[in-house]
Order: sequence, then C-alpha cells, then structure tokens
Amino acid sequence: MGAPDTKAFLNFSTPTQPALHGGTRDVIEPATGQVLCTVGIANAADVAHATRAAAAAQKAWVAVPPRDKADILRRAGALFQQHFDELALYATRETGGILPKGQHEIREAITICHLAAAMPLQPQGQVLPSVPGRMSIARRVPHGVVGVISPFNFPLILTIRAVAPALAAGNAVIIKPDTRTPVTGGLMIARIFAEAGLPKDLLQVLPGDAEAGEALVIDPLVPMIAFTGSPAVGRRIGELAGRHLKKVSLELGGANNLIILDDADLDVAASNAAWGAYLHQGQICMASNRVLVHASIAAPLMQRLVAKATHLPVGDGASGQVALGPLIDAKQRDRVHAIVQDSVKAGAKLEAGGTFDGLFYKPTVLSGVKPGMRVFDEETFGPVINLITYQSDEEAIALANTHTGSLASAVISQSVGRAMAMGQQLKSGMVHINDQTVNDDCVNPFGGPGIAGNGSSVGGPADWEEYTQWQWITVKDTAPMFPF
Repeated sequence: MGAPDTKAFLNFSTPTQPALHGGTRDVIEPATGQVLCTVGIANAADVAHATRAAAAAQKAWVAVPPRDKADILRRAGALFQQHFDELALYATRETGGILPKGQHEIREAITICHLAAAMPLQPQGQVLPSVPGRMSIARRVPHGVVGVISPFNFPLILTIRAVAPALAAGNAVIIKPDTRTPVTGGLMIARIFAEAGLPKDLLQVLPGDAEAGEALVIDPLVPMIAFTGSPAVGRRIGELAGRHLKKVSLELGGANNLIILDDADLDVAASNAAWGAYLHQGQICMASNRVLVHASIAAPLMQRLVAKATHLPVGDGASGQVALGPLIDAKQRDRVHAIVQDSVKAGAKLEAGGTFDGLFYKPTVLSGVKPGMRVFDEETFGPVINLITYQSDEEAIALANTHTGSLASAVISQSVGRAMAMGQQLKSGMVHINDQTVNDDCVNPFGGPGIAGNGSSVGGPADWEEYTQWQWITVKDTAPMFPF
C-alpha cells in the first residue's frame, strides 16, 4: 500500500496484505482523480499460496472455543466503532459516495460483526429420532475455506456480510475485492480483524483481476465461493464452480420493480422513486430500476420526479452537501450513458438529465420506457429513473415479471391488501409494501431467483445454511453383529 497518515488507524505499513506478484495498481478517488493509495495485485500463484495457508490456519480455528471466536468478532465491531469517522470518510472517498453512505457502511459492518459474534454460541445441530441404544445427530460443520469475490458499490457491507458469518461458523476466508475499492472491500476488514486478534492467515485479501478470480474459483482448497456482482460474471463463476463441484452463492442484482398504484399519494411515491433510483448514483443491486406507474397518474408523477432530478445537487460527497456523487469510473459512466442514449433512440423520451461532467452523471428521468429498450431489459447501475406505464394490476405484474426473477420489488398503494396481493405474485427475492426497493436489515435473508442470483440468500437465518454443511453422526453403545 501507499503511505497515508502514519497516525491513522488505516496505516498500511501494518502487514494486512502479503507480498503479491501481479504488480501494483493505484486506487483513484472518483470525485477528485487523486491517488488514495497503491495496492499489490494478485496472480494465480498468489491465490494458490494463500489458499494453502488459509486451509492450514482453518484447522486450528475450528478448535478455538466458541466464546473466544465470539470475542474476536465483538472486538472487530468495537474497532469499527472506535475508528468510525476515519473509516467512514475513507469509504466515502474510495467509493465515490456521499458521507452518509460511507457512515452507513461502517454502521452496518458493526451490526454484522455483532450478529456474527452470536453465531458461535448458538445451537449448531439437532438430535434426530433413532432406535434405542443409538444416538443420531445432525450437526453443522464449516466448509473450510470460503472465497469471497465482492464488488465496488457497497464494498464493505457486501464483503463483511460474508466474511463475518463465515469466520463465525469456523471457516477461513479469502477476499478478492474489486481493484477499484480494495481498501474498503478488503484491506480495511483485514486491518480490523488483525487488530481484533484473528489468527494469522485465517483472513487474507487478494486484490486482482479475472486471473485471480478464476484461480480462486477453481482452487481445490476452496469448496465455496460467495460472489456479488454482474449477471455476466456470475454466470461464469457459476459455470466454473459447478464444473468443480463447489457450493456457490450468487447475488447478481438485475432489474428491480417499484410499482405505484393509481391510489398512491403522488408526493410520497415520487420521494420513494427518487430515493430508490438515485441513492449512491443508482449503483445499488436493489435500485428501483423500473418505476411502473398507473397511466392515470403518470404525468403528475413525472413532473415531480423531473423537479427532483433537476434540483438534486451532484458533486464530491466527501467535501460538500450533495445528494449524488460520481460514478465509479469512466467505463461505468460510458455504459450508463450508452444505455440511456440507445433507449432514447428506441423511443424513450428524455425528461431530465442524460448528461454528465466528468464522472458526475446528472439525475435522469426517462418516460415511455417499454420492453425491448435497454433501460428496461438491463440493470443500468446509474442514476436513471425509467417510467413505464400500465393500465391494470395484471399488466403491472406481467411487466414486472418479464425477467426470470429480480432481487427486490416494491408496491406503493393506500390499499395494503391490494398491494400485498400483487406483491405475492412478483418473482422477487424481497418484496416491500409501501416502500421502495432499497432495504436490508442485516437480519433478513438477502437474495433472489433467476437473474438476481441462484436462489441463495445471505444474512440472518440464511447464514448457517450458506457457510456450513450438514454432517450426520450416529453413536451406538456397542458395535452390533450383522448377518454377513
């Protein structure tokens, strides 16, 4: 790493990253273009070395008493709290968010550590019915080494939500963070856990590109991969993991639907739509990509959204009172802009935005969006509201279910019963009534079917399912004689 203030907690002269052999790379602050630090890049040989060390460390970790595991996780949460302001500012700067977004990442990391600290002291199996003189037990055992491949948008939350419960369940963890956010998505976590007393080699961070990611997925010492990212990369990881008979947890996002019924309060609906679509510049897997609005209220809702888009301030989130920061890099900006332009050429109407200054993309509103347009069919991952009109509840459900599945959906109506009846028909992993789509309480199963992933979930009760496997044990008083 480079050399930030040596008095700071994020002093990267502390060995949280091994020597890597894939070269180095600068980490750029999106809002300013400033180099925040320099990190090592892992290649396939680095991955092989790390997995061997992690597998060896995991054997000893399994034998650590549950209370000692819990103590380390609690100390990790306390360290996030102790260094809250510094860590939140760094997360803000590295991800291009606004300061409240950086603060949110640290708060959630604290909560996730506390939740994971409870896991070692929870029941980890069941006594099954059996014949007299024989005890039958089903117990949860760790996989061994869990590979975590995480994205750039909410890198701390989307990494530590796998790291903390995987460690609590007795696994070692290797993180391959996005090279654009390697500190918030990996090295910050390693620094915290090293300070909390986690044994050496049990948690390792390997920033890297496709070579490192593929090596991690196919490594025989890594029986599980947890991936958060795009459907295209998720399909590739799922294919490789399946070929090597590994467990894989995929969280891929996809197109999410916010359905606004004809009885909705327009000001409330506009507020929900703007928040769900524009939060962190729309770079959220749960973002309200599609806003389905009844045709009878489409015009006044659009007017309210255009007013919000026009007046929401865009700028450096770490230094000013702004609502939106920059997109993560030029590649992402160009992709967002191409999707908007292609959709306008296909018949969508640009009502607001659609322009950018550097990496700062203006909040955008498109009307007349229909299936077949890129903004309808693809996850834009930018600050774009796509207005789609419908005439009946049945049509809204059909439009929302156009894809094979979504991560999150929401319905806004003054009739809770009507909204719930629609919500129950949506092909979505998470459904929110009278709210927008961006929600996560850390204690809930988080995931979705189809294009949103492979139907797996993380968080809350799902963590035991994800980061352990069943082992059946039977015990008899004496070994029996058999008729052979």
